Amino acid sequence: MVSGPRNLLCLTAIAFFLSFTNIFFQVAQAATDDKTRIGNDTIDRTLQLRTHSIYAPYIDQDLQNRWWDFGADAYVNTNKHIRLTRNAPSQMGWLWSRLALTPANFIIEVEFKVTGDSSHLYGDGLAMWLTKDRIAEGPVFGSKDEFTGLGIFLDTYSNARHSYSFPRIVGMLGDGKTKYDFGNDGDGQEIGACSANFRRTNVATKLKVTYVKKSFLDVKIQYKAWDDWTDCFRVEKLELPPNPFLGFSAMTGDVSDAHDIISVTSYSAIVSQPDNKPNKHRKVGVLSGESSGTWLGFFFKLFLFAGVVGGGYYGWQEYQRRQRYGGFGSQGMGGYGMRSAGVGGGFGAFDGKRF
Repeated sequence: MVSGPRNLLCLTAIAFFLSFTNIFFQVAQAATDDKTRIGNDTIDRTLQLRTHSIYAPYIDQDLQNRWWDFGADAYVNTNKHIRLTRNAPSQMGWLWSRLALTPANFIIEVEFKVTGDSSHLYGDGLAMWLTKDRIAEGPVFGSKDEFTGLGIFLDTYSNARHSYSFPRIVGMLGDGKTKYDFGNDGDGQEIGACSANFRRTNVATKLKVTYVKKSFLDVKIQYKAWDDWTDCFRVEKLELPPNPFLGFSAMTGDVSDAHDIISVTSYSAIVSQPDNKPNKHRKVGVLSGESSGTWLGFFFKLFLFAGVVGGGYYGWQEYQRRQRYGGFGSQGMGGYGMRSAGVGGGFGAFDGKRF
């Protein structure tokens, strides 16, 4: 028969175990839910690519950047931006990464700014490039025509009448032979497009490009409110040239705008494919080997340690209780009973240390 205090202690331990387990798994599930979802795909982890990111002050003491080149009419304001073109006619400027982008899957987030004095006549726009070649000046928003790779054009000037409005974001996949259709603003050549008034906004304008090799390209834009990402376009089963260079360029003609790059942040992405069977142990991150290096693994180890300490303390209390009551019950046997209890206690202590 279990005594009342011992029964209460067992119930308390069980309640503590259940409460802690519930909290732990809620935390683990919350961490899983916080993963970034793009359509049916889940980005498990990201790793920032310093070689393809740039922030103020943009240049070092030698007025250069280790990972980037800029040129033509572009110049650097170390407190604000890299200005690709001033608000003046016939300007052209560019910014290109020195190294190729090697990860198969990546996310690129660009903060940019397009401003000008006019509210009705302005242009021409800027472009983001993921192409086989780099630093090739030309007529397509400041870069060369017949490019190989991806061009995302933030076009602010309409050369023809369309059913959609400008400014407009247009994605084009170049094969190295096809010329960009200037007269029709690339109409019919796009792999995806959307209209978005990203010019002269009251919030930071950002473009987010997510690419998973042979799976999808996803483009979003922030221009309405902070942390309010609007879907622009998504292309399935898209494949870019291997190891493209990342670049930005801008151009003005008879009409103009100032085109600025505020920051570029690039990440390598690890993506869970939707057709993979879910692994419950990996998802929660408790029983998998990966948990050993994570904060979830830390909490799990802490929980095990608390259980061991609690069990040891309970065992010590039980040993003390038995020692006390065993001593009183062996008075008729003299000192032999006490020595037996001492020997038994010694083995109990050894077993506790061993396990």
